[in-house]
Amino acid sequence: MDQSKQTVSIPVNFQVDSLMDVKQLTAFEYMAPGMFTFASIFIIMIAAQSFTQDRENSMLKRLRITPITPTEFMISQILSYTLIALIQAILIFLIMYLMGFKPNTMFPMYIFAFLLVLIFSLSNIGFGLITASVAKTANAATGLAFIFVMPQLFLGTFVGSSLSSNIQLIAKLVPSYYVTDALTSIFLRGANIDSPTILLDFTAVAMSSIAVLVIGVILFKKYLRT
Repeated sequence: MDQSKQTVSIPVNFQVDSLMDVKQLTAFEYMAPGMFTFASIFIIMIAAQSFTQDRENSMLKRLRITPITPTEFMISQILSYTLIALIQAILIFLIMYLMGFKPNTMFPMYIFAFLLVLIFSLSNIGFGLITASVAKTANAATGLAFIFVMPQLFLGTFVGSSLSSNIQLIAKLVPSYYVTDALTSIFLRGANIDSPTILLDFTAVAMSSIAVLVIGVILFKKYLRT
């Protein structure tokens, strides 16, 4: 017996959709933003040792018989160390780029990222000045600098993300935390300048860097006058 075939149409259309292209970030890519912060932190040791050595060699006393004023001397030193920090950041970026790190951001944000590192370097110079104001020798300054180096390394770079939630709350007390957080948002999440997270991080870094630098200059200025 013939049976007519009937086609029943239903409003639901079953299809296999194409898979979404999701990039899986590697451990290296997660660490990359913190590498910029990691390198800049060591400006503390360099500045502390250099300023202490200048005091040991009586160079600061000899400066008083030259036309250079203490303000000009300090400005030149700060500019030289920020230039070192910029060169470090560029070299680190080039090395990581050659190793496969391709940030998900636009070119203006690269400029902003390097600017953020430069501002952060001001706080490291300030910590170096604070260290040099209490250290007796250049070797002692290198050791004392770790008082400021270690907390920022463990709390504010790629190391901090592996720590407990309570420790991460404490990490917000160090400037390096906000630098790494901003660079992570820029390089890995493609955040823009007008992002609330970026604005908060930038404000925290700028205010803390200026405050630490001013304190360092005030403490070290006594050696430029005596």
